[in-house]
Amino acid sequence: MPIKIPDTLPAFETLVKEGVRVMTETAAIRQDIRPLQIGLLNLMPNKIRTEVQMARLVGATPLQVELSLIRLGGHKAKNTPEEHLLAFYDTFDEVKHRKFDGLIITGAPVETLDYEDVTYWGEMREIFDWTHTHVHSTLNICWGAMAAIYHFHGVPKHTLKEKAFGVYRHHNLNPSSVYLNGFSDDFQIPVSRWTEVRRADIEKVPGLEILMESDEMGVCFVHEKAGNRLYVFNHVEYDSTSLSEEYFRDVNAGVPIKMPHNHFPHNDPELPPQNRWRSHAHLLFGNWINDIYQTTPYDLANIGKDRT
Repeated sequence: MPIKIPDTLPAFETLVKEGVRVMTETAAIRQDIRPLQIGLLNLMPNKIRTEVQMARLVGATPLQVELSLIRLGGHKAKNTPEEHLLAFYDTFDEVKHRKFDGLIITGAPVETLDYEDVTYWGEMREIFDWTHTHVHSTLNICWGAMAAIYHFHGVPKHTLKEKAFGVYRHHNLNPSSVYLNGFSDDFQIPVSRWTEVRRADIEKVPGLEILMESDEMGVCFVHEKAGNRLYVFNHVEYDSTSLSEEYFRDVNAGVPIKMPHNHFPHNDPELPPQNRWRSHAHLLFGNWINDIYQTTPYDLANIGKDRT
């Protein structure tokens, strides 16, 4: 089944060109099934680009998925037109009465700040607590993952001496995990962050299982069974050119930045980078959605009842 998103959303045309099947409201109504309700709490400055990245991965499933775009109510976006936000997004206050089979919480450009210094930290704390009773499974990414694991378990983040930046090899630490079904033993994932969470801190918390790790970049992926939460600290969702665009942006702005590791062929920034992580990104999101489908209550109203 295709993903259902508004046919006027900019991501719609992009996904159609890429061969991702999308569905109009009219076509969705004709199908006598309950679509999975997936929310995307988009904290990224370039919201349109993030919509495409996430919808591309969520839409590559044989299940019908209805994607709802969510934004913070107390924070004004600077890089996305207000008309776009009003047309396609609901604030958290407008959806908090709803229940979701899955929720994706993205990264945000605030990772060097202490959590309590982030202007919208109060709303984030409310959202994290809300997921406990209103979301069957939560997929937290980058800053969203660091913030969530700190909120729920007090796991701290640590500032790095230089930016972790490039494409790095990662290891599959539990091939039997439902989330790593089909994964290679060794695979590559983009990394772009100024902070990290450390294995030693995670291991202090009962119930947290490390599923992916890099020798150079540390922990990448953590599963928490009790809360049905996933924490992904690196960027499986990135486009082929995401790292190179970050690099050229900083170079043009005069910001000191090293060339992203293992990204450009022959370390030549004149050559277009090759995507070596797309298949595993689709596997991860597909496995997540498949697990949601098999474990979520049919009646949305029952989501979270076993945690209250």
